[in-house]
Amino acid sequence: MSMNPEELDYSINKSNRTDTMISKQDILNASILIVDDQEANVRLLEDMLREVGYQRMTSTMDPHTVCALHRANHYDLILLDLQMPGMDGFQVMEGLKTNDTDGYLPVLVITAQPGHKLRALQAGAKDFISKPFDLVEVRTRIRNMLEVRLLYKKLENYNKVLEQTVQERTAELRESEARYRSLTELASDWYWEQDENMNFTKVSGPVLEMLGIRVDALAGKALEAQDVGWNEAERKTLQTIIAERQPFLDFVFHRVNADGSCQQFQVSGEPMFNQSSRFVGYRGIGVELTAKK
Repeated sequence: MSMNPEELDYSINKSNRTDTMISKQDILNASILIVDDQEANVRLLEDMLREVGYQRMTSTMDPHTVCALHRANHYDLILLDLQMPGMDGFQVMEGLKTNDTDGYLPVLVITAQPGHKLRALQAGAKDFISKPFDLVEVRTRIRNMLEVRLLYKKLENYNKVLEQTVQERTAELRESEARYRSLTELASDWYWEQDENMNFTKVSGPVLEMLGIRVDALAGKALEAQDVGWNEAERKTLQTIIAERQPFLDFVFHRVNADGSCQQFQVSGEPMFNQSSRFVGYRGIGVELTAKK
């Protein structure tokens, strides 16, 4: 069943709204990595997250393992303590930036130092949690950041699908054009295209030789047709059709050569217009009837 334009627009918009919605279950299914050198803090965050329904949680107290873990698991959120011995949170974020496959750094830093907040944001963190923990604030910030992160991933996936679709459609178009040209070559002696000034831009087959058109070998441009034996009445009729930007089908015209022989041609063509409805030339096919007899 076909849709009218209004119904089609509504269907597309409804689909887009559905695609961009992040459900509560999407958020609860997100993968989270907790990084803190204090076991008590790790357990507190794990218990708090598990209590509200998060299931996919991993934790580490060794900051040196964070980059490798993220490359392997592509976490949706990393809860990162800034003050850790051996390697602090700022150094961890610098290491995470080397992961070229992730254009969005999903880091929520944990700090007890107010002066570290601005520096952490400048280093690439998307948000921060203050110590001591306010559990309501922690849950809210985690949920909000996960929603943004998942929307970002959906957009990234959509762009990949769109790019693949464009490539597929381009390949299909090229294949279709190749089949079309193959068919025109089988059905006629030549295929041609002309621009708005009626200069030949594409030629397939011996059309220029048949029509007595000279070609500038250096510029590769078709020059004026040699005025040798064309039927003037037929030429004027065809010129009138072209001047009115009309299509023509199986138009027959003749030429008498210098040796007295007569050539007969049959040609079909149609005007071409761009998206702004401006005339940009003609294209068509033709055949020499003399050779077919």
